[in-house]
Amino acid sequence: MMSLRNHLVLVYASFICAAVLLLGVVINRFAGTLFSSFVARNITVVSGHIVSSMEERYNPMAGVFDVPAVEALGMYFVHEGYIVSVEDAEGETVWDARSCDMGQCSAVIADIARRMERDYGLSGGFTRTQYPMRYRDRDIGLVNIETYGPFFYSESEADFLRTLNRFLLCAGIVFVLLSMVVSVLLATALSRPILNAAEAAKHIAEGDLSVRVSDRHGTAELCELSRSVNELACALEKGERWQKRLSADIAHELRTPLTCLQGNMEAMIDGVWEPTASRLASCHEEIRRLTKLVEDLSSLSILERDTLVLHRAEFDLSKLLTAAADHFTQAVREKGLELRVESGPSPLPVSGDYDRLMQVFINVISNAVKYTDVGSITVRAERLAGSVGTEQGAKGVREDRHYAVTVADTGIGISAAELPHIFDRFYRTDESRNRLSGGSGIGLSIALAIAEAHGGTIQAASEAGKGSVFTVRM
Repeated sequence: MMSLRNHLVLVYASFICAAVLLLGVVINRFAGTLFSSFVARNITVVSGHIVSSMEERYNPMAGVFDVPAVEALGMYFVHEGYIVSVEDAEGETVWDARSCDMGQCSAVIADIARRMERDYGLSGGFTRTQYPMRYRDRDIGLVNIETYGPFFYSESEADFLRTLNRFLLCAGIVFVLLSMVVSVLLATALSRPILNAAEAAKHIAEGDLSVRVSDRHGTAELCELSRSVNELACALEKGERWQKRLSADIAHELRTPLTCLQGNMEAMIDGVWEPTASRLASCHEEIRRLTKLVEDLSSLSILERDTLVLHRAEFDLSKLLTAAADHFTQAVREKGLELRVESGPSPLPVSGDYDRLMQVFINVISNAVKYTDVGSITVRAERLAGSVGTEQGAKGVREDRHYAVTVADTGIGISAAELPHIFDRFYRTDESRNRLSGGSGIGLSIALAIAEAHGGTIQAASEAGKGSVFTVRM
């Protein structure tokens, strides 16, 4: 199979050679046409010059031509390819090149015919044109000029045309050679980034995710290809790190309660501890947390699948938010907090999975309650400006609206370094926080997955010590 570089070289070289050949043929034909027109005009000009020269050889005093001068002039033009004969006013021949030197005329005629037919593929014959001669408005004779028709090249003109053709040929060869060099350089420049990307992809497939390729190229498509390969490697590398971290986090989340549970059970079995109700309740609590963790992991796995089925229904968003806030009435009363729900003009009609969206807001409000010790928590729903449209559905035309729900608290806040990671699985903003106060660390991951399944998203804005604002767009 031909390499990309050789394929590009072959394509470029073939195209350039064809272009040079076509251009050479066009220039040759065009130059030949222009030169032939020039030669035809030149023959007319020379013929006029012959007539005027012969008129100057007329002696008006004697009423005759200067025959030696006419002969010398006529022989000169014979060598230039013009067969000349001169007649006086009475029709008598003054001088005729054919009768004067027939051998020389025949040689000139044969040379012109051979040159035109052999070198230029033009066949023709000599044609005679008669021109009158006048002296002071009276006829003094005729000049008969025979030329090879429709035109012919003199020796100097033929040399010029041959030189032009040789120049075009040499220029074409030089240009083709230069184009071959340029084609090789260009094909190499274009194929090298592609080959580098292919080599990098091969290393990535073999498990080397640290490989990167340069994305500094003069071609936008090559830059995009290199960036795509680098982004793929980064994504796979990040995914591998995340997978390792996830395995470690799951092991850590399960190891601690299992170790505690095992120690308690062994102590009671060995008789070190009495199996009292409080100790059994503690073991039961650990089992309950483990069960909740496994259920959360199972829920997150289901939510992140593309095949998640949402049971959509029409309901009032303001009522859903009120119901979600009611779950924390006792918790906020015990902490002395204020929990407000502000939904504006009711109702706020939405279409979605009620139970799943309830889970979203319970998780978000739960975080606000856990990390707020003093102050208030405000849940506000508002319709986004310019979001109203219509959609044609099976039940006819319905209004399509978009909402933003914010959950703002006056709690401990989140540092700038931790903020980008709060939606990661098992991430807790305070690593020293235990599971009782910090949770399993996947509640926000579940909330984000549900929001994205509804075509929405969750964003967080926070500053350490100044509270947090979670915004759910849906």
